Amino acid sequence: MIGSIIGAIIVGAIIGVLARLVMPGKQSIGVVMTVLLGIVGGLLGSWITHQFGYANSNGGFEILPFVVGIIVAAVLIGIYVAITGRSNRVHH
Repeated sequence: MIGSIIGAIIVGAIIGVLARLVMPGKQSIGVVMTVLLGIVGGLLGSWITHQFGYANSNGGFEILPFVVGIIVAAVLIGIYVAITGRSNRVHH
């Protein structure tokens, strides 16, 4: 159980960082939120790919859910930055 949680945090951090790298511009988002959105992106990426019938029948690393997870995390980070960016701006 604890190994699965630690694994999800590590993979989430990797997915979150890679998602931020593929996004254009600078995102003002903290490390914790990057990891959390990476975890959510990874979980959604796995769920989405399995809904389309993906099965890793050969074993090994599941690259497709990982890539989809990066894309989903990038979208989530973009949404997060858009929402928090508006609320943090000073209106003159």
